[in-house]
Amino acid sequence: MAGRKFPPDILDQALNMQDAWAKIDEQLSVGGLKIGDLVMEINQIHQAEANVVSLENDLTNMRNHRDALCDSAWDKVRRMRAVIKGMYGFDSPQYELAGGTRTSDRKTARSASPAPVE
Repeated sequence: MAGRKFPPDILDQALNMQDAWAKIDEQLSVGGLKIGDLVMEINQIHQAEANVVSLENDLTNMRNHRDALCDSAWDKVRRMRAVIKGMYGFDSPQYELAGGTRTSDRKTARSASPAPVE
């Protein structure tokens, strides 16, 4: 995401800092900042990341469900158009009403003339 004010490997850096801080002095406090504060934020990052992954999976499942419904609806539309075309004909107003293009409304195909050989 554009505009982040932190590096992409922030979690790795925070874990490294936690490890180094614990090895140096766990009681070290800088301006009221203690190692527990960092540990708490690391845990919250893990939880937030798990939530994001879960929501992304839910979104993927919903997109797959939507696509399956659209495929099914498209199949029904095509089948009904074919039935209407068969019952009423290619040039019928009923076929046009069902979304088909009537034969009389179609443009005639033009063949591209080959380039002259010199």
